[in-house]
Amino acid sequence: MESTDDPFFKKLLSTFKIEAQEHIQVLISGLIELEKAPPAEKQREIVETIFREAHTLKGAARSVNKIAIESICQSIENVLAGLKRNEVPLSSQLFDVVHQSVNYMDQFLSTLEEGRTVNEKSDIAQLIQQLEDLLEGPGPSQRYYDEDVKVIETKPPIIPEKSSSLETVRISTTKLDAVLLQAEQLISTKLMSGQRAIDLRQTVSIIGSWRKKWAKIYPEVRKIRQLIETKEKPPLQNLSNLPLSKFVEFFDWNYTFIDSLEDRLVTLAKSAEHDHRSFVGILDNLLEDTKKILMLPFSLLLEILPKMVRDLSRDQGKDVELVIHGGELEIDRRILEEMKDSLIHLVRNGVDHGIETPEERAQKNKPVRGRMSIDITQKEGNKIEILISDDGAGVDSAKVRLAAQKHGLISLEEAERLTEPEALSLIFRSGVSTSSIVTDLSGRGLGLAIVREKVEKLGGNISLENSLGVGTTFRILLPLTLSTFRGIVVRVEEDHFVLPTIHVEQVVRVPEEEIRTVENRETIQLNGQVLSVVRLSDVLELPAKRAKAKPAENITLVILGFALMRIAFLVDEVVHEQEVLVKSLGKQLSRVRNISGATILGTGKVVPILNVSDLMHSAVKASATTVRTSTTSQKIKAETKSILVAEDSITARTLVKNILESAGYRVKTAVDGVDAFTALKTEKFDLVVSDVDMPRMSGFDLTTKIRADQKLSELPVVLVTALESREDREQGIDVGANAYIVKSQFDQSNLLEVIQRLI
Repeated sequence: MESTDDPFFKKLLSTFKIEAQEHIQVLISGLIELEKAPPAEKQREIVETIFREAHTLKGAARSVNKIAIESICQSIENVLAGLKRNEVPLSSQLFDVVHQSVNYMDQFLSTLEEGRTVNEKSDIAQLIQQLEDLLEGPGPSQRYYDEDVKVIETKPPIIPEKSSSLETVRISTTKLDAVLLQAEQLISTKLMSGQRAIDLRQTVSIIGSWRKKWAKIYPEVRKIRQLIETKEKPPLQNLSNLPLSKFVEFFDWNYTFIDSLEDRLVTLAKSAEHDHRSFVGILDNLLEDTKKILMLPFSLLLEILPKMVRDLSRDQGKDVELVIHGGELEIDRRILEEMKDSLIHLVRNGVDHGIETPEERAQKNKPVRGRMSIDITQKEGNKIEILISDDGAGVDSAKVRLAAQKHGLISLEEAERLTEPEALSLIFRSGVSTSSIVTDLSGRGLGLAIVREKVEKLGGNISLENSLGVGTTFRILLPLTLSTFRGIVVRVEEDHFVLPTIHVEQVVRVPEEEIRTVENRETIQLNGQVLSVVRLSDVLELPAKRAKAKPAENITLVILGFALMRIAFLVDEVVHEQEVLVKSLGKQLSRVRNISGATILGTGKVVPILNVSDLMHSAVKASATTVRTSTTSQKIKAETKSILVAEDSITARTLVKNILESAGYRVKTAVDGVDAFTALKTEKFDLVVSDVDMPRMSGFDLTTKIRADQKLSELPVVLVTALESREDREQGIDVGANAYIVKSQFDQSNLLEVIQRLI
């Protein structure tokens, strides 16, 4: 066995890790396809593919002495061989055990260099035994164990851990050849630019010879100037002494020189224009080909989702199928990495909140198996559209309105005025959730707000299409690449700014008298729609540099569209549109309101790039000139909230009490459900935090009694418990708890966040 300190072995181990991950992903994809019960011919093809991948992985593991992976692959081979011979039937147990084995190997790869314990080796033996038990007549199973075996939880995490940026990427030789060809063409550009430099030096040298000629004749020119400036008529003899022939000779030479210099400059200008066109073409192609190197197919991100949907749906007792189209389309690797968590969250939301249980779907005359789909298409203007759809229950806009109103995001009057799309867009606001209970996974109303923030940060936008009882669709529009984009340069007084063209719907010049004031807000009617008008200088809080002497007859408006908002921004001038290279503001200015970066114009001037998402929200505030009474601030200043904590463990009781008191709440404790309910009858509380497993009266029974009491029925209840099964969570919902937090994943910020939301 090679030493783990040997440089070659370390390199070999690194190579094995990359190869093994690819084999494991094929195994996972194959198992999921096989689980869909395809036709017999397709089934045989999938089994054969999985068999080959397991066999190849087994050989690779043997070459680096990873006997645990080799043993598991051998047992998987035995099961697959039985399938090929029709000796082993397909069953949910078979899929669960094989998936569990593949999960172990996947997680084993992240800890290849760590040592293993005797107990961990025993657990691996049990895992292999489960595989061999699937065979009707299992042969002698091979068991190998060594220091490299590690026990990992048989139940994989629902959400894969976010990996760091890839240190290496695989690039096709076609892409590399194209870049190399473009780089070689730059050689000719280098030679041409060198020749232009020589031509310019020669031109400067020629002008130097002219200066010498002029210096020789200049003293005589001064004499003539003095004679002309003399008031008296110069004597005739003085004129006869001037070297007029030299002047004539110089002027003849000078005319020829100027003519020659003009021809030379015209030639230089034409050559410079030709060089510029050539250089622009090569640079654009090189940039495009270099971008392609950073482009990766969406399938690299999407390949983890089918397995995640399977595990999550089984954990919740649901049957969900995920269908993916367009995974072959390529996008900037940086966007792919940034969107990973957001797509995982949206898919998880669809399974968790959207798709109903088989029993509920049967009652609604829906297919028992739920369906989710991810459709990726390329749009015009170098944009990618992602549609994430499900055929679940949909989003109830009335509940969204109620949740937003409850948390002070909108007033009752505003809630009633909202259209259906406007109400649904509230779901992207922080704190808004239609979930009836808060758990460690969902219900806090933060996930979609974070998704929107991430999408907008990348220069895209997200919207929701909904049909209650039929399903939902999240529509995401993203740029193909991050480094460059088309932008329009606008001028506000003496300052210049760049607006991304992707968000510019229209640029118009209209008479100033067309602006009307409605409810103390400036508006204009364009294409039959009334838009708010906001001065860009006001939104950016720019100081007035000069007073305008006379208002212009026409004003320039830039119509920006973002999500469901459209606002007209008043600027002094739209200068031009150009390709924009984004420069970050640096670590010291990682987040500046209304600014997303900077770029350099052709003049060498550095100008800010405006963040359209921030700009739209700032514009809404800037245009709202009416004074609103701040009921929110009055609520904050209200009397301190009182919380009752029911917990039989003195340690846990003290911990929760200290956390809540440190946050400013008044806290009283109870040792069990009976003690807590007695306190509720004698004192007034704003919220109850309760354990579930307590003597005399459990947290479930306490919640039931609270909901049954007419005076206490609306009192918020948060259950904090060690019980984390799906059945326990469902029971928490059934008895009427507002939130369910598992102690194994307890975090004081989660508890405080939930309480703040509920009261």
